[in-house]
Amino acid sequence: MRLKGEIHNPCCDEEEEKVAEENGRELNSIVGVGISPPAKLVVGYALTSKKKKSFLQPKLLGLARNMGIFFIAIDLNRALSDQGPFDVVLHKLAGKEWSEIIEDYRQKHPEVTVLDPPNAVQHLHNRQSMLQGVADLNLSDCHGKVGVPKQLIVTKDPLSIPNEVDKAGLKLPLVAKPYLWMVAPSHMNYFLLTTNAHSQNLNLRWFCRSGVLFKVYIVGEAIKVVRRFSLPNISKRELEKLAGVFRFPRVSCAAASADDADLDPSIAELPERPLLENLARQLRQRLGLRLFNVDMIREHGTKDVFYVIDINYFPGYGKMPDYEHIFTDFLLSLVQSKHKKRPAT
Repeated sequence: MRLKGEIHNPCCDEEEEKVAEENGRELNSIVGVGISPPAKLVVGYALTSKKKKSFLQPKLLGLARNMGIFFIAIDLNRALSDQGPFDVVLHKLAGKEWSEIIEDYRQKHPEVTVLDPPNAVQHLHNRQSMLQGVADLNLSDCHGKVGVPKQLIVTKDPLSIPNEVDKAGLKLPLVAKPYLWMVAPSHMNYFLLTTNAHSQNLNLRWFCRSGVLFKVYIVGEAIKVVRRFSLPNISKRELEKLAGVFRFPRVSCAAASADDADLDPSIAELPERPLLENLARQLRQRLGLRLFNVDMIREHGTKDVFYVIDINYFPGYGKMPDYEHIFTDFLLSLVQSKHKKRPAT
């Protein structure tokens, strides 16, 4: 299963190798002496170096091990079917080759839970299809309204932007993002396009003015919401000085947390819980995902009107408070669910 250069081998980092070896040795030594392993769950993981560092933190690994959950690194230089056996495969790697490998594995090993199916993850790589699922939701009578911003896809001559914006009933300046996730991950690139902007392959969006971004983390059926500061305000004077395209600083990192800030309650108040539960449930069903987050903003001057501006697969759970307990509880629930589905003998 040797993959070409675009994918980093999860076994290459010394610290992760050590964790994988310790977990593997512990399981093998128990089996070797003929004792049933105490492991409730074996999780094979194939993650980028960055994702391993942020997600597989010592507190998570320690808690998981105490609960009988073992994380084992998948070796990308070996056939996946020759490794394990795994109860769960956790993955976040880019590339068509990996998608084909993990999909083939899913088909041959239906007893293994793959988080998440590659065809479902692929759906989020396209900005337009990503948000269409939200636009089609039925969220009536659930303590609020959720929609998507007006948006316009520009993939041709960048000189056509002003005309296309006019035809769509929008006005510059507008916020823009790369159209495809593979061009740049969603949290990495927000741009402001002004009246003389010329940029290709962008998804232009109208954003309501809002000081707070609500990051809704979803782990199976669990929901956790944190506040982040939204895009910074730009004054008219600053706007006049911009030469077409302005790149915003990254807004979703933990340092931008707004949970402890002294904010106007009308801005900082979280969306109603029934609204979030309904949104999460419908998106789980529509997207076929169990690990994702939704970025929402509130329409300025309203209490219960929100817009979804992004959906991300397997987001930065390490920034989510108490993620270790939430994630281990989720993994254990997968075991319980499997037991319930087994026919009685």
